[in-house]
Amino acid sequence: MSEAEQEQQLSLVLITLFRGVLYRDSQPRYWQSLLELQARVRDYVRVLGLELRLDEAEGYAYLAHRPPAEDEPELPRLVARRQLSWPVSLLLALLRKKLAEHDALGGDPRLILSREEIVDMVRLFLPDTANEAKLMDRIDRDINKVIELGFLRRLRGQEGRYEVLRILQSFVDAQWLNDFEQRLSEYRDHAAGGEA
Repeated sequence: MSEAEQEQQLSLVLITLFRGVLYRDSQPRYWQSLLELQARVRDYVRVLGLELRLDEAEGYAYLAHRPPAEDEPELPRLVARRQLSWPVSLLLALLRKKLAEHDALGGDPRLILSREEIVDMVRLFLPDTANEAKLMDRIDRDINKVIELGFLRRLRGQEGRYEVLRILQSFVDAQWLNDFEQRLSEYRDHAAGGEA
């Protein structure tokens, strides 16, 4: 590959990463270019206070804020942090837990869930309501937000079925899940104390 072709490929890979997650399955050409130009991509984004997070086994890559080294000043964030609502955080935690359970069982690497399965997981943690339609609308909005964040994907031709994307493991790690479960336990204790 000539230098001009390498520069073109580097530009395409960087633009794709700046737009979001690069998946091996959906963009195999860019994925291969990323693997070949990985060192150059890392050098380029480092100047911007970012780092490349690449998981070859799972087939995804994305850019994240790079914490400064000890002798470096803090750079402004280029990748925005998103404040998530409690129901969306709950849904992410439940999906991550379900993914861990699925992986422990082995078998199919893809975790496919129906809308009903997701609703059943979430319903346990939401207050009882007389308005079932309103509850379903709320859960559907939360599912759509998780899709927008890139952690769930609708399956084509299969209404109400979703694939949990493995990148969720990178954002919701065991520590985050543990902290969330602790807060959830405190919430349950507080709610139980209020009922007494």
